[in-house]
Amino acid sequence: MPRLHQPVFLCYTRRMPYTGDGTELVRKRREKLKEPEDYRVVLLNDNYTTMDFVVEVIMMVFHKDEENATRIMLDVHQKGRGIVGMYPYDIARTKANHVHALARQYEFPLKCIIEKA
Repeated sequence: MPRLHQPVFLCYTRRMPYTGDGTELVRKRREKLKEPEDYRVVLLNDNYTTMDFVVEVIMMVFHKDEENATRIMLDVHQKGRGIVGMYPYDIARTKANHVHALARQYEFPLKCIIEKA
């Protein structure tokens, strides 16, 4: 008569031929999860968007304090681009879309791109 509560272990490193109840055990697959790739969120300079608006957007969308937001805005103004943060793709795309929506709402041509880090 077969045992009703026979323990089954799935941590063997080779194929087990028989468990006693008519089934075979197969080695357990262990999947390793990768960290998501990071993407840079970059603001691009233009000749029309005000510096105050850029600082406000950085503070609102990216949760930077006023000092860091001003530093990033000056990078955008002087170098033509400024890295605002690094995020997984979905978050980076959402933040870029939020920047574009705010710029459109206030009728500024501010552009924001994402690029692989």
